[in-house]
Parts: sequence; C-alpha cells; structure tokens
Amino acid sequence: MRGHFKRRGDRWYFWAELEPSATGKRRQVSRGGFGTRKEAEAAFALFRDQVRTGTYVEPVRVTLGAYLVDEWLPAIRASVRPTTHDHYARMVRAHVVPRLGDVRLQTLSPPLLNAFYADLLLGGRRSPPGTPLAPKTVRHVHTMLHKALNDAVKWGRVSKNAADLAEPPRPATPDMKVWDTEQLRTFLEAVTDDRLFAAWMLMVTTGMRRGEVLGLRWSDVNLDLARVSVVRTLIVVGHDVLVSEPKTAKGRRSVALDPATVATLREHRRGQRRERLAFGEGWNDEHLVFALEDGTRIHPTRFSAWFSQHARRAGLPVIRLHDIRHSYATAALSAGIPAKVVSERLGHANVSITLDTYSHVLPSLQENSAAAVAALILGT
Repeated sequence: MRGHFKRRGDRWYFWAELEPSATGKRRQVSRGGFGTRKEAEAAFALFRDQVRTGTYVEPVRVTLGAYLVDEWLPAIRASVRPTTHDHYARMVRAHVVPRLGDVRLQTLSPPLLNAFYADLLLGGRRSPPGTPLAPKTVRHVHTMLHKALNDAVKWGRVSKNAADLAEPPRPATPDMKVWDTEQLRTFLEAVTDDRLFAAWMLMVTTGMRRGEVLGLRWSDVNLDLARVSVVRTLIVVGHDVLVSEPKTAKGRRSVALDPATVATLREHRRGQRRERLAFGEGWNDEHLVFALEDGTRIHPTRFSAWFSQHARRAGLPVIRLHDIRHSYATAALSAGIPAKVVSERLGHANVSITLDTYSHVLPSLQENSAAAVAALILGT
C-alpha cells in the first residue's frame, strides 16, 4: 500500500487506496490536519500497519444506543439466558441510552465511561428520579457494556474495548442475613397449616433455589429413593413465567431428602390429588409439584411475597426468600458437613464458590477442627 501526501495551507494530509469492497466499490481513506509531512508519514505508517494486521476499523457514524438496541441485543438473544437478556435490555434502556445513547460508538472512551458511572452513582435511579444508584448495580451496567464492546471488537465495529480501562465502582460486600436453626424451626412451625408447607420445608432442608422448587414436576421426585432431580427452573422474563434450565452443569443435580421432608411431600401429593378432583376438568395439568389451586404455575415474585408475609407473622427478622438458601448452607457447614457436599447439594459450579460465599462460617469451623484433631493426637 502506497500513501500519497499533499499540503493544503499549513496542514499536511495523506490518502491511500484500500482493497475494493465485496461489491467492487472503490475505497479510499484520507487523514489530515498534520503540522508536518513527517507527522503525516508517521500517521500513514500506523494506518498501514493496522490494515496489514487486521486491526483497522473503518469509521462509522453508528451511535452506542443504536448499536446496543438495534444490533447487539438482537444478536445475543439466542446465546444468553432469557433472564440475562431481559436484564441487559432493561439496563440499556434505563441507564445507557438516556445518558450515552447519542455518543458515537467509535468515540467512546474510558474517561467518558468513568464520568457515566459517576453520574449513575450520584443520581441514576429512575424511581424516585435523581436518587443514587447502588455501586453493585453500576458495576452490573459496566459488566454488560464490557461484554457489548467486546462483541463490537470481534465484529469489527471498534478497534478496542473502551471498558477495558474504565474504572467501575467496587460494591461493598453486604453482611449476609441468615436465620439460625431455631429461627428456621420457628418459621416451619408457623407455616405448618399452609397449603404450600411442603415447598417451605423443601427449601429449608435442601437449600434449593426458588425457581428450582417451583419448577419441580412429580417426574423429578422419587420419594421411594428419597431424592429430587433438579433439571429445570422457573424464571421471570418481564412479567412472564418461563421454564428454563439450570445456569450451570452442576446446577443439574440429584438432591437427597431427609425422612421428614419425604413424609411432608407424600402428604402434599395426597392433598394435591384431592384439589385436582375437586377442581374438575379445568385443572391445568403441568404435573407440577407446587402449583396454584387450578394446577397453574406459581409466579416466583408472588411466592417471595408470601414468604415475607409468613415471616412477619411469625415475628422473625426480615430476610429475602433467597436467604433461606444461605441459612441452610450456614447451618450445614456449622454442623460439620464437608464444604464439597454442601456445594454439590446447592448446585454451585465449584466448591470455591461455596467457600467464598460462606467464609463467615469458616473461622469457627477451624477452631472446632483444631480442638478435635488435637484431642485425637494428644488423647485429651
């Protein structure tokens, strides 16, 4: 490739011919505004190297908003979970488009992204308007943008990812709120007469996720072997309740049940059969273990609301439904159950996630282990 140089007034310019496009159209690139011919030659040399190495990106006028909404979100729909896509779309429309939507994709820079993150921290919430957005949420926005810009690099829309050098806020790790074993027992005693008592029991004694419990079918349950198979989960996309697969391969698992939970599930099945007979032909038969009185799916958000109501009536500290899972794990580790076993029952991708998540339990376990091993060795 040869460069051609020309002086116009007190500025120098270069132009060069690229390979014709797929349609045979001639392509010419020019750059200008250099103070000397030497500067123009240096710029041409850099441009030529980019073309040779395949890192040259042709200028386009597309904005960040247009790229995200019209190109990126439709392109990744089939490759991410529906909940993930919905989450990305809401962040794009709520936070990115209003503030950075008109910025050209190829002019996006780390300083611009840092200013954007600072703006979100100061007043990024939509309701009530102008109130601060949590650092954790801002970091989620950054993670989404980083992925979108990585794809833009792969697709040849930009030469580098501006988010690589941006500095999103580091969210503070919140204190984990859990119930102790006595509080878990109090909760179960308070919901004994609830028609979904078996669902609450299953969550407390296995640490299964909300969607995993609500997605169970009777074909996934073997009460004779005292096991349930987690092979699917209910998720919320927008306002719709959909069936999905577990996030990871380890999420698909077989979970052992204790005798009390097995007995509770047997009684629940008998009660469901009575409900089905009473309802008649209108029963919606998805073979769900836990369903509404007509057999239809329970909305996960509604299920969480019921949990909060039961907890308040029982006079227990307010926690999220997901914190029942944390409470189970904390109780299991405190009881001396190996972290590997707890990890497998929870469906974590690897045991390090379990150890990192429940590190608050480990100091007491180490103390107990030190005393136990010393007693064995010293015979005390």
